Amino acid sequence: MTQYRISEAAALVGVSDDTVRRWVRDGVLTAGRDDSGRQVVPGDELAARAVAIATAADDHSPMRRSARNRFVGLVTRVEIDGLMAQVELQSGPHRVVSLMSAEAARDLNLEVGSRAVAVVKATMVVVETGEGPRA
Repeated sequence: MTQYRISEAAALVGVSDDTVRRWVRDGVLTAGRDDSGRQVVPGDELAARAVAIATAADDHSPMRRSARNRFVGLVTRVEIDGLMAQVELQSGPHRVVSLMSAEAARDLNLEVGSRAVAVVKATMVVVETGEGPRA
C-alpha cells in the first residue's frame, strides 16, 4: 500500500503539515510509521480526503455536465491583449491556465481574487509517476 509522510501528504492535498496532523489527531486520517520511524498516512485515505475536499469546494450548480475535470479556485492573473485573454487560476496546489477571447473574460468579470471554476475536457490526458514497474 502506498503511504505518504506528513509533509508529502500536505503538499499533495494543498494544505499545511499541521492540517494533516490535525486530521490524524481528529481521526479523519489514520497514521502509522514507516521503516525509518516517520509518521505516514495511507494513500487511499489521502485520496478519499482529497475527493471530499474537492467535492466540498464544488460550486453545487444544478447544471449537469459531461466534463468531469473541474477545478474550483481563485483567479491569480488576467492579461487581456487585443482579442485574446490569458487567465490563470490557482486551485489548491494546481495552476490552471486558460486562453479565451477578451470578450469572454470581460463577460465573466474575471479579476484577480475572484472565484472561478476551470472545466477541462480533453481527448488525451497524460498521467506520470516517479515510480518504475513493480516486480
